[in-house]
Amino acid sequence: MSYGTQRRGAGDNRNFGSKPVEVGKEYDVQVTETSYKGDGVARVQGFVIFVKNGRTGENVKVKVNSVGSRFAIAEIVN
Repeated sequence: MSYGTQRRGAGDNRNFGSKPVEVGKEYDVQVTETSYKGDGVARVQGFVIFVKNGRTGENVKVKVNSVGSRFAIAEIVN
């Protein structure tokens, strides 16, 4: 058994293949919390986006720089 892997049962219908955000696209989000590294945290359809220099309570437009398997990283656009 290795760390970080999860066995999926027949009732597990999560879709790990598609993400609700894409690199290079812009999204209007609300920063709801701050990560332990100090970045803002927002969500699009439940998918976590770390927003550089985002502050809790802000409604901002962000541009996605990278998308990983569990989260995306974005920056605020003016």
